[in-house]
Amino acid sequence: MPPGLGTEVAAVTHNRIHSPPREGVSAIKQAEPSKVKRMNLNVEVELHNRFKAATAAQGLNMTDVLLEFIQSYVAKNSTKKPKGRRG
Repeated sequence: MPPGLGTEVAAVTHNRIHSPPREGVSAIKQAEPSKVKRMNLNVEVELHNRFKAATAAQGLNMTDVLLEFIQSYVAKNSTKKPKGRRG
């Protein structure tokens, strides 16, 4: 490689990477990932096994069934104005 060629290639690459977007080209907007909060639940082994078997028999997974139950429960039992930590 001739002397100085690596520097020229690096400069060209740097300019391509850091050059402003061309007119008419817009950046692709990424979808906001939904925030998730993990919950842990202590369940007797026998109840867990029965629940797992029941959901599997219906072709469902336990998480989906529990989320559906929680959403239904909240819809039926929530107040109009959610209370905050200090509310």
